[in-house]
Formats: sequence, C-alpha cells, structure tokens
Amino acid sequence: MMWRLGVIGSPIEHSLSPTLHERGLELAGLAGTSQRHEMDRENANEVRTLMTSQFDALSVTMPLKDLVGSSCDVLDPVSTRTRSVNSLLMREGLLYGASTDGAGLLDALKAQFDFVTENSHVMILGAGGAAAAIVDALVGAGATSVVVRARNPDRVAPIAARYSKVVNPVVTPPAIDLIVNTVPVTGRATGLDVERGVDEHTIAIDVTYEPRMSTWREGYERHGCPSDNGLGMLAYQAARQMNWWWDCAIDGAELLEALR
Repeated sequence: MMWRLGVIGSPIEHSLSPTLHERGLELAGLAGTSQRHEMDRENANEVRTLMTSQFDALSVTMPLKDLVGSSCDVLDPVSTRTRSVNSLLMREGLLYGASTDGAGLLDALKAQFDFVTENSHVMILGAGGAAAAIVDALVGAGATSVVVRARNPDRVAPIAARYSKVVNPVVTPPAIDLIVNTVPVTGRATGLDVERGVDEHTIAIDVTYEPRMSTWREGYERHGCPSDNGLGMLAYQAARQMNWWWDCAIDGAELLEALR
C-alpha cells in the first residue's frame, strides 16, 4: 500500500509534519508520500471529502483541532473528552479521530527533562484544542493541580468543568513545576510578566517552534527556568499518531532527530 499522508491547518506552509511522516514511513518500512494542505475553520466540514479523495491519514493542526471531530464516525476516548482531534485515519469507509498531543507532551517531558507528572503543579496558558488535550493528559497522569489561563474565560470554563484538578485561574499554587504556553505567537500580548509561583526549578515549554526561541521563552530562561520549544512535543505526539495509524512502535526520539 502507498500511504497518502498529509497535514491540514492554516497557515500550513511552516508545518514540519511532512518531514516527520517521511521519517516515520521509513522507520515503519512503509511506502508513501506526505503533503501540506491549507484548510481554514470555514472549510473544516470538508475534511471527510478531502480524506475520501486524497488522503489515508492526516495530522491536524491549528485552527482545526476543535472542529474536525464532528466529521468523524469514531473518536478515541481522549478526543471524546476533550473535543480535540489532531489525528485522522480513514479505514473501510469510516473516519477515525484521535488526540495524541497531551500524551506526546508528557513523553517529551519525560525524555528531555525526566519530568514526573504525578503530584506536580502545572500552569497552562491558552485554552484551545492543544491545551485541552494537555490538561487531560496531566490530570490522567496524576498532576495535583492545573491552572488554565486564557484571555477569554468562556474557553476555560468547559475544561475546568471536566476535571476537579483544574483550579481557579486566579489562584496560583505556591510553586509551579511546569508552565506550558499553547497560545499562538500572533495572539500573544506584547509584554511579558513571569507568572507568580515560577522559580528556577519551573520547566517552561512553548509549544510553538517558529521561532525556535520565542520572546516568551527567552523571558523564562532569563528567570533561570529550563525551557524548550515545541519540537519535542511535535515529534513525540507524531510517534503516538503513527503508532495508532500503523500499529507499530516508532520512537519519538528518532523522529525528533529528523527535525534537528
């Protein structure tokens, strides 16, 4: 079989998913191609037609993660809870959706920082699809508390309603072990204030990878925090995605090497 892979979202020209797909195909011993396909929110309902005619499996990026699930016939448990989908698979006429963002981030944190989620205090900036998946993974892995902060409180409310460990965003735990910024670069405030509760032991992750070193991340590094961009999360979530597509055992570390 020649796998027809791709990534959808907008803007899409910067996406590194085709590089990951090509390396994943090689590691799995499969043949196929991958391409970027521009799709905005207004056209999200066309994803089933697109899959039927052009693709066997797709990665989904912003701003579509909270929209494409409505076109799926079957959703995995994480997507069902979070209403966020970053992986699509067409099989025997049925469209399957899954979310690997949260688990992928935890895999990357363990590999890169030996981070232990259990009993940790975490802050998430942003409340979109990636944030929802990350919160789900953190709570499932035993985080003690998760603060979710976003400019629009209405986006936070449904996330907080799903998990008792998501605490009031005006409350900051005494010491934050991990802070994750999921806000798109273009939607960020120009000023930078390091959040209360952050110290030199706080790991700061910016899920964006363009630019590799964001202004937000620079500020936290000046504060003494170990930090990284989103390449680790991208690679490790892609590994889980491909293992779901192909029932194989691709290692996220090998995919990450393809991005260095």
